[in-house]
Amino acid sequence: MGLYLNSKKPASLYQDEAESVYYVDKTAMLDELVLSLEGKETDADNREAAGRGYKYICVTRPRRFGKTMAASMAASYFGKGRSMASVFDRLEVSSRKWYKRHLNSHNVIYIPFNEMPRDCVSYGQYIDRIQSRLLSDLAREFPNTEISQEDAVWDALNTVFELEPDVRFIFVLDEWDYIFHRNFVTEKDKAAFIDFLSNLLKNQPYMELVYMTGILPIAKYSSGSELNMFCEYTMAGEERFSRYFGFTDAEVDQIYEKYQRVCKEPKITRDELRRWYDGYQTCSGERVYNPRSVVLSLLNNHVGNYWTSSGPYDEIFFYINKNVDDVRDDLALMISNTPVPAKIREYAATSMNLTTRDEIFSAMVVYGFLSYDNGCVSIPNKELQDKFGDMLLKEPSLGYIYNLAKDSQKMLEATKSADTAVMEQILEQVHDRETPKRMYNSEAELASIVRLVYFSARDFYEIRREDDTGKGYVDFIFYPMTNFQDDCIILELKVDKTAQKALRQIKDRNYAARFLPGIGEAPRYTGRILAVGIAYDRRTKKHECCVEVLRSACDFRG
Repeated sequence: MGLYLNSKKPASLYQDEAESVYYVDKTAMLDELVLSLEGKETDADNREAAGRGYKYICVTRPRRFGKTMAASMAASYFGKGRSMASVFDRLEVSSRKWYKRHLNSHNVIYIPFNEMPRDCVSYGQYIDRIQSRLLSDLAREFPNTEISQEDAVWDALNTVFELEPDVRFIFVLDEWDYIFHRNFVTEKDKAAFIDFLSNLLKNQPYMELVYMTGILPIAKYSSGSELNMFCEYTMAGEERFSRYFGFTDAEVDQIYEKYQRVCKEPKITRDELRRWYDGYQTCSGERVYNPRSVVLSLLNNHVGNYWTSSGPYDEIFFYINKNVDDVRDDLALMISNTPVPAKIREYAATSMNLTTRDEIFSAMVVYGFLSYDNGCVSIPNKELQDKFGDMLLKEPSLGYIYNLAKDSQKMLEATKSADTAVMEQILEQVHDRETPKRMYNSEAELASIVRLVYFSARDFYEIRREDDTGKGYVDFIFYPMTNFQDDCIILELKVDKTAQKALRQIKDRNYAARFLPGIGEAPRYTGRILAVGIAYDRRTKKHECCVEVLRSACDFRG
């Protein structure tokens, strides 16, 4: 047993996960890996597809989507490092016919590529540590092979195979692309690392299976045929493996029920989990949640932003700043919950010299800042909306978006006090020289501007668009999230019509019904209900606002 060969580390990591209170069983993923191992035995009619071609598997997902847990699960199930029957016997995989046959019966080389040597300042230090550790493991486990520290690791592994041909290895390689995020790594170093992986894995008789994870797809990193043996499985591009990363609705339902049982005073609603952490899309069409954030919110009994940054690759503005002029207007639409068309190429993130909007959005999809569905990108949930919001309030280079977001608190206060003059003054700021004309072609584009001028309201309200309320659909409805004595707001937009006409529609179609209790129910919202009409005249370039109280707080009390 060693640091990489049949290491006890993945077993310890996975046992901790499997025994945690909000663990979700993803061991069905092992079906896919065993199919790759036994392909030639169990699928004789399709040997090429199920056999060697699938023995090289690379799964890429954004951070915090369970890649490391899946890698430790695979290594701890197959590897000889430690008996894991007590853990896996109670999980879904134990029902498989092949379960006992593969449990802790393989030599597994588990390398977490995100571990660095002490005071590492060069690629040489990094890769030397990996090779030295693996060579030491092999020399210790196979003393008759006379392996030395001067050997190449693939030569050492071939020596083992020649002397003991029944000995083969499963490779579990976690965070394969980690080294590409280090500032000291040059283009020459990246090419050397690709060559290292190719020499270690490609066409090697000692290789039984390779399961590799990372954020960046390997496509376009390999300049030729170095790593073309891998089948890549990305979130947006491949259905296989999609259900094993991220939490589905059914899985969140399952752990939410447990949360209600084990938490003495549950403070989180199921709808809050959906609003905060849902919104990603797999190739199979299933919506998935950010699992790390869901688990932390339940453990802390609090919904909040658990998206942590670990460097410039995590900073949203790092990408936006590559071409502010091209992405600014699309950003305004996405902030207003309007998806924008984009051509996503998942390998675009491999280059930090991003220039076009599609390259920038492609990188942001790969890193999990945007979701991609049906040819459009969007901000997936409130957790990321807040991250984008932080950026809007700090970056003057965003022009009119920055100015509108900065004035959003004033806009909310003016609305509550029915100060229509201030509301109209703030909206007029949209007409500086940076404002794109296309933002006012219709009510849909006007809505993106309105969402920005009420940006600060996101801290107090759940803002929904086109909510089915009363007799029709309303443009915006503001639901108080925590203070149910706060004002409820219904907002209707009109282009080339009057604000009074917008108010009349709110009243005629009874949009306020959503805030009112049913027969025999106590009122949930006890503050005022405000009807807000906003109109824009494309000929005069003027805004008009009006505010009317539909229900006062005393109406609910008495």
